[in-house]
Amino acid sequence: MTLNDKKVKELFPILSGNIVYLDSAATAQKPKCVLDAITDFYLHKNANPMRGLYDLSITATDDYELSRKACARFIGAADACEIIFTRNATESLNLAADCIGATLTPDDEILVATSEHHSNFLPWKKACERSGASIRFLDCMPDGIMTPEMLKAALTPKTKLFSVAQISNVFGRINPVEEYAKICHENGTLICIDASQSVPHIAVDVRKIDADFLAFSGHKLYGPMGIGVLYGKKKLLKKLPPFLRGGEMIDYVSKERIIFADLPHKYEAGTVSAADAAGLRAAIEFVEGIGFDEIEKRELHLTELAMEGMKKIPHVRLLGGYTPGEHNGILTFTIDDVHPHDIAAMFAAENVCIRAGHHCAQPLHLLLGIPSTVRASIAFYNTDEDIEKFLSVLATIRSQMGYE
Repeated sequence: MTLNDKKVKELFPILSGNIVYLDSAATAQKPKCVLDAITDFYLHKNANPMRGLYDLSITATDDYELSRKACARFIGAADACEIIFTRNATESLNLAADCIGATLTPDDEILVATSEHHSNFLPWKKACERSGASIRFLDCMPDGIMTPEMLKAALTPKTKLFSVAQISNVFGRINPVEEYAKICHENGTLICIDASQSVPHIAVDVRKIDADFLAFSGHKLYGPMGIGVLYGKKKLLKKLPPFLRGGEMIDYVSKERIIFADLPHKYEAGTVSAADAAGLRAAIEFVEGIGFDEIEKRELHLTELAMEGMKKIPHVRLLGGYTPGEHNGILTFTIDDVHPHDIAAMFAAENVCIRAGHHCAQPLHLLLGIPSTVRASIAFYNTDEDIEKFLSVLATIRSQMGYE
């Protein structure tokens, strides 16, 4: 599909009003096909999947498993059973950390990049606290770079797992996760990848990367809130213990004995979010229909436009790399003498949606010596006019605060 401003706006009902939405790294807007898929499930397929032999329940089960197959195809998984549905990437990462945590000993170490979102830090910290294992951190350079050589130097024979984002939610920089995985595996270390910021913007192939675990949320991928994915290699998922216990994740239960269900149901206790799974499948098919070549081209154009304008405005300081290709639509910045929350409030007054704070990456901000920042994040549904409005407001911020 070739995109143009008019066509893009028509795909997303919420964008038909006078809104400039530049907060897609927090959550993306939903195209009409996703909203229709959720409604269609509740209108025509609503039953508890995997729990009934009547036609409606069978239809719901088939629909749910079609969504699992779509996710497997989308990220290149070898088998659909390697796709575990969760509520979001946070739950996916907690699941991975809890399962790995059950195998840790006090002699083990977990290595986490300092640049991570709290969701890819706190679960590993908890796993280490429970097991007595040590948690260590890999600091990035001030522009967000972490070289493979830096990772290699940080690994030790005790490092059980390294966890890192494929794309930083602060810098927007792509980390070389395929190289990271090779280095980890040569060291006998597993790698867990937070792909929350990558799957909406670039093609991801878990087998090419050789990821052991990979997590993402549906809501950042133009899908519904309330569904996420954990990919795990089958050989790992088979031997690790389940995260939650209850209905549907068992094969046999007596007072004395429990036999867990086969993959993937071993990790999906209780009633599943089947309508959200249908919405996620619609989002994946929507993205596949557009194609990442077109998405990347459009987002790069918009990022170039924004960065060119930002460089012309005095006192605006952009974090990360100097070229648009290093940002992947994420533009995190400060303005001299103006608090980020004041900046965000002035944008909000003009109906421009951006985000201020530490972006759930407080250890990174502490490392950089910056308490908080402002982030504008671009998606392919943004337009040249959106960027022009963003820049026009940005240029007035200091004068609004009384600075020359």
